[in-house]
Amino acid sequence: MGRSMGYLKKKQEPKHPRETINMKWITGLVPGGKENFDVALIIVDRFSKRMRCLPFNKENTAMDTALLFWNNIVSTCGVPKIILSDRDPKFT
Repeated sequence: MGRSMGYLKKKQEPKHPRETINMKWITGLVPGGKENFDVALIIVDRFSKRMRCLPFNKENTAMDTALLFWNNIVSTCGVPKIILSDRDPKFT
């Protein structure tokens, strides 16, 4: 049956760039590159609609996801106030 669904909430519109981001995994990709990346982490700034697509391997852990996020987003853009994501185990 899976996990129970949470309550629906209206999303507050961001007032500044990099204040609120959405994160989503794209899976089922054909492995490619030197490291055979087979999934992508899509990160969208809800204010500017700017998207970042980060290649990844589906075998990686939540810690690997945190490091990818830190090295590619936080280190260049700062820490967002709100992060919206699905309930993927790699986000918990």
